[in-house]
Amino acid sequence: MYIKMAGLIFQTTIWIFCCHLLLLKTCFSAEEKMIDLDSVADNLRTHVAFLTKNIGERSVFKPWNLDKTVDYIENFYHRNNIDTTRDTYSYRKIEAVNIIADVIFNEGGSKIFLVGAHYDSVGGTVGADDNASAVAVKLELARLLAMHRSSSDLDITVRFVSFALEEPPVFGTWAMGSRIYAQKAKKNKEQIDGMICLEMVGYTCNEPGCQGYPFPLMFLDYPKKGNFIGIIGNFRSRKFTSSIYDVFKKNNQLPVERLTVPLSGYFIPNIRLSDHAPFWDKGYKAVMITDTAFYRNPNYHRPTDTMEKLDFQFMSQLVKSLFNYFLHQTR
Repeated sequence: MYIKMAGLIFQTTIWIFCCHLLLLKTCFSAEEKMIDLDSVADNLRTHVAFLTKNIGERSVFKPWNLDKTVDYIENFYHRNNIDTTRDTYSYRKIEAVNIIADVIFNEGGSKIFLVGAHYDSVGGTVGADDNASAVAVKLELARLLAMHRSSSDLDITVRFVSFALEEPPVFGTWAMGSRIYAQKAKKNKEQIDGMICLEMVGYTCNEPGCQGYPFPLMFLDYPKKGNFIGIIGNFRSRKFTSSIYDVFKKNNQLPVERLTVPLSGYFIPNIRLSDHAPFWDKGYKAVMITDTAFYRNPNYHRPTDTMEKLDFQFMSQLVKSLFNYFLHQTR
């Protein structure tokens, strides 16, 4: 009798386990069907083309092009039924604008994530990888999430912030858009359960040795080819970094590497060269998602940083991985 009962329990356990695996497979298949990656890649090209060819250089030296960029980003959100607000401040004679757009699931969700990317370029460049690629990924991610907000059981709000003035000569000063935002968020005790900074996410290289690293990372077992996306967090953000990494690893089409740095990256200063650093400094959990910038892309801050150098399939896979990450934030 006991042997029969044990056998029945074992069979039942196996059946439940198999059903669980089938459910997980069904869920991931559903996620795959939500995204038309060819359409995403086409849309990414459209965004980058408009930012780099229709508008061109988006620097403090051409503030009228910054205004055109703000209009483009806002109009895209509005066409996708996403409300926006402007947080404006003055830098010299420029009215700088941080654009804020919320995609809200289940009003009153317990978690608020921020996805940010700067939209300006360094003077003399059209900034395809730096940072039109990140703006494009951010816009496509917002579009996809907005399409599913009414039918989802997600317990989140995803706040998309387009930051002004990240590039020199403003970089490192009080007037960086991300520094302005992080300071206000801290002062107002704004809830941010995790900040994702998108910084240069469109360039790949596949020749052995084309991928570099800062000291002392070149001595570690990181890839020698630049065909992966990197996730970089500080020690306070290590659980947040791991949660993103674990979901990204399920996308076999996008290799991913992660790095957790102590002391908020001050001993590797180049790791701090983007909009995540002000959030680290204010005590928020934040990561930078990047193609590693000048450690891979030889066109960094040069006129040759044009859209023809970008890998739009790679970028579309990043949209997919980010989308899947937020789909995992259920009640």
